[in-house]
This record gives sequence, C-alpha cells and structure tokens, in this order.
Amino acid sequence: MMSKGELPKKWQQSAKVVKAVQIAFDMDSKLQYSIRRSALDEGISPSEKIRDLLELPTHKKPKRPRLTVSLSNEDYMQLGLRYNISAENQLEIKKCVIEELTKFASNNEYFEK
Repeated sequence: MMSKGELPKKWQQSAKVVKAVQIAFDMDSKLQYSIRRSALDEGISPSEKIRDLLELPTHKKPKRPRLTVSLSNEDYMQLGLRYNISAENQLEIKKCVIEELTKFASNNEYFEK
C-alpha cells in the first residue's frame, strides 16, 4: 500500500523524466555549427555532444538514428503532384521521398562511397 502523496510504482520512473528540464542555448551560428558538425562526425546528436563536453552521462549512439520532417496535408498534396501519386497514398509518397533523399545523399560530397 502506498502512503498519501506517494506515486504508484509504475509512475515513479515517469516522474524522474518529468523533472528533467530542457534548456536552449543562444549561441553564435559558428559555435552552433561547430558543435553540430562535431556531433554529426561522431554519429551522435548535438544534445549528446553537449552532454559529452560537459562530462555528463551519454548514450553514445542515438537510440533511433533517423531524420524526421513534419508533413501537412498540403505537403502531401504537393508531393503527390510532384510524384504523380494520389495525396492519400502516403506510403508511396514516403517511398519516393526516400528515393529522392538517397539520390541526393549519394551525389553529395559527404557521402562515403
């Protein structure tokens, strides 16, 4: 039985996460670029690089290394027109986007061939 004011056991881990506070740093764009580039070269996120620089515990590798973009219904309509696919066929649009991004990356000077 829990005492008054005590969280249930299954919520206690979540309470620790809630106590974490994200902070943002306003820095010169050259400094930001340097930190971001260093993180990218090491295959970690910029926040993990900052934690590393501050000698705080890190995960070393992103849990789910991926790129994200938010797409609205209007974006899907525009991409549907671009790829000649119905805007409702979001899976096929996603495949075309991946193909286009892969082509870009393959032709980019940073891509290791």
